[in-house]
Amino acid sequence: MTPHDQAEWRTVLAERAIERLIIGYAALNDAGDWDGVAALYLPDGRMSRPTAPHVFITGREAILAAFRARPLRTTRHVVANIRVTVERDVATATSQILLFTAPGSPPLVGSYHDRLAQTEDGWRFAERAGSLDFPPA
Repeated sequence: MTPHDQAEWRTVLAERAIERLIIGYAALNDAGDWDGVAALYLPDGRMSRPTAPHVFITGREAILAAFRARPLRTTRHVVANIRVTVERDVATATSQILLFTAPGSPPLVGSYHDRLAQTEDGWRFAERAGSLDFPPA
């Protein structure tokens, strides 16, 4: 295998790992596993929810506290159109989400813009910036 081929494989493997991270984030969120969700961030990572795109929560502990403060609810996130760009040990990604919340809330369509970093524990979010594509009226 040539060095170019090896680099291509490393890129493909990184892209797949990041896709799995994004999908896993949704599954952990739907399961209410807030410790698992927070662990997917760098210690100084930050996030904004799609419903509050300009309000960032910074730091893994603050992210965990924000999720724990939410009222219990049943959700299902459908994640689609994941696009990943890898530059060595950092990456960017975009994805779309469709969120169903029970009982009776209308579905929400949104996007995430992610910055990620490779760590000893795998890829982690440096930033997850959410937004709604079709804000409720």
